[in-house]
Amino acid sequence: MKRILATIIAITAILSSSHAVLKEKDLEQTLSVLRVELTNYQRELSNQANDRKQQTRDIVNELQETMKRSNQNALMLYSQHQGFVFDLTYACHEATEQYLEFQRQQLPFESFLKNSEAEVAKYDSLITSLKTMHTGFLSQKAKTDRSVCLTLATNIKNTMIENRNQVADYITFYEMTERRLGYLNDYANKRYNDIQTSIFKNGGDSYFIVLKNFGNKITETKEVVTSKYQNEDSKSDWGGAVILRLFIVIAFYIIIAVLLNLAVFKFIMPKRFHTEEFLKKKTSIIMATTTVTFAAIMGLLHATLDQYFYIMASSLLIEYAWLLGVILISLLLRVNGSQIKSAFSIYAPLIVIGFLVITFRIILIPNNLVNIVFPPILLLCTIWQWMVIKRHNQNVPRSDMFYTYLSLSIFICSLGCAWMGYTLLAVQILIWWIMQLTCILTITCVSQYLKIYGVKHGLEEKPISKSWFYKFIYKVVLPIMGVISVMLSIYWAADIFNLSDLCWKLFRRNFIDLKNFKISILKLSMVVNLWFLFSYATSTILSFMRLHYQTQDPSTAASREVMGRNVIQVFVWGIWLMISLSILNISVAWLLAISGGLSTGIGFASKDIIENIYYGASLMAGRIKVGDLIEVDGTMGKVTSISYTSTIIEAISGEVITFQNSQLFAKNYKNMTRNHGYVLAVIPFGVAYGSDIKRVSQLIEDAANNLNLEFVDPARKATTAMVGLGDSSVDMKLVVWAEAVKKAFVVSEMTKCIYNTLNENGIEIPFPQRDITIRNANELKA
Repeated sequence: MKRILATIIAITAILSSSHAVLKEKDLEQTLSVLRVELTNYQRELSNQANDRKQQTRDIVNELQETMKRSNQNALMLYSQHQGFVFDLTYACHEATEQYLEFQRQQLPFESFLKNSEAEVAKYDSLITSLKTMHTGFLSQKAKTDRSVCLTLATNIKNTMIENRNQVADYITFYEMTERRLGYLNDYANKRYNDIQTSIFKNGGDSYFIVLKNFGNKITETKEVVTSKYQNEDSKSDWGGAVILRLFIVIAFYIIIAVLLNLAVFKFIMPKRFHTEEFLKKKTSIIMATTTVTFAAIMGLLHATLDQYFYIMASSLLIEYAWLLGVILISLLLRVNGSQIKSAFSIYAPLIVIGFLVITFRIILIPNNLVNIVFPPILLLCTIWQWMVIKRHNQNVPRSDMFYTYLSLSIFICSLGCAWMGYTLLAVQILIWWIMQLTCILTITCVSQYLKIYGVKHGLEEKPISKSWFYKFIYKVVLPIMGVISVMLSIYWAADIFNLSDLCWKLFRRNFIDLKNFKISILKLSMVVNLWFLFSYATSTILSFMRLHYQTQDPSTAASREVMGRNVIQVFVWGIWLMISLSILNISVAWLLAISGGLSTGIGFASKDIIENIYYGASLMAGRIKVGDLIEVDGTMGKVTSISYTSTIIEAISGEVITFQNSQLFAKNYKNMTRNHGYVLAVIPFGVAYGSDIKRVSQLIEDAANNLNLEFVDPARKATTAMVGLGDSSVDMKLVVWAEAVKKAFVVSEMTKCIYNTLNENGIEIPFPQRDITIRNANELKA
């Protein structure tokens, strides 16, 4: 089909000529230029004649090959027996896959025809113009140029008509092929629906009924198997002899892979790697490397073989080898040598049942045989799984035991389905869990070693500028892989029955399909994955912002971070919300209509909240910051947190007080540390009348300044002032600049200093005194 596309594009290029003339100095010059252009174009068409013939043959051959393949698929599809589910699903898959491939490479024939018709009409007009041109005023050379141009234009037009008709023939053949493939695709989808019904709804006879009629079932199955695998009259590429040769080839390449790895470990690997831990894991290491080698060999066979059966078988074996390799490599990396055998043992039942199912798929086993042999095999594997759990549960990491208990639950569920008659559903469930477990172990292994790498290099403690990529892998890539793995495992499980196309349709189908709200599994996964991405973006931007603020001004970093965090979160998560709404087909206009109706009520209900947010933004803009010491309503405390709704203060006395921002903004609070962190402490005292005020001031100031208290501003000296004449003393004050938090301590120390200094220097500290005179009562009467 790619060659067809290239051919049509080439034809279009021929039809869509760019040869033209522009306005020259006169008509004769224009005819001369046009003659040259048309001559060159005619020569180009003549030179491409052979290429066009070859391209025509290529188109016909490609479409014929497509028709042959569709006829082959039709014979394969229409001849399948309903009881051969694996054969039937393979035939349906081939039919639908060819149709989808054909649809993906649809050619724009209609546009080619339109271009062709436009070009023909253009040259038709050119011919008419040349024919009707009056030649009486033309020179002989111009007349000759006109005649040549007319001839050339006519030839080019005829060639274009021929090419257009050829493209029209292609369209007829192409549409016939498309109808053929479309009919096959429709029939295959009907059979797919029958397969889905038989797997998930109808099922078959329960195994108890099979046991009850075991003799008849065995006879019936024997006849089916004989007709399928031992028909000597048929020389099919899918016959029993071919299947037998395949397994001989598989056994041969497994032996080759084992011998190669044994030789590498024995003769090539340096002896220094043969540590005690390596020797404990040697068997498992050889198994893991052998699996990888075998997968590589199967990959080469898949790329070089041209027989459909071997291509299908090698593809399935590569998938199984990847599954087994992941389990083995994950165990080698996560468990020590003393645990490796136990760890491998608990996964062995699942590995065996997985190989058995892959074998069923490769040999396209009939339903009758599956229904007889699979339920008892599944019962044995379930018992085996339970026994290895009981035996090895103390010698295996807890995470692996958790996965193994889940495996046991899956075994029990599949066993119940198989014995109730839903054998193919049991196969589907097991394959899904095997693929899911493979993905889980892959992600778990990567996650654990990424975490070890992060601890080893201290990436958790390093600034975001040095750890952003590590956190991106850990917080975005791995979670997204986890989400995708769920869909991927279901897709792989469906592919066992060649139901992958229908599975993809199921992922895209809207299980909620309203006009303004559509939800599908694919859309939900996209929304969840975007959540991981935007969550990482938010935390990373905030970390870079925090680093910037700390570098710029550590004292205001906390407050500015609070304000920036809220803005960034609203912005980033707003983008995520809008993208998610778009993915879910939620109309923004619809949301605006609803929000408009609710806006009034919400506005009144959230008045206080909005007010707090406004005042919170005002506070964070610079009025106070985290760490400031403020005094509100006589309570002094340190600001520990500022949000858009409230401010938290830790009081000096130990209480934690929360103020709404609107309340705090309205109060006359004092910021003790806004400028320099010191406040004025005033200590009043008095001395007796008759004291030398100048000497008292000097003594008190010298004594206060000589204390050298660490909580006093060293740049400002303590000073005294006389403030009044009291009833019994000369009133004075000592003024000291003290740290706001330690003001009470400074006042206490300065008061002691004043008292001691006055006492030591014999200066009287007056106190109120009253003289009482008792007179004679008789005198009072007189």
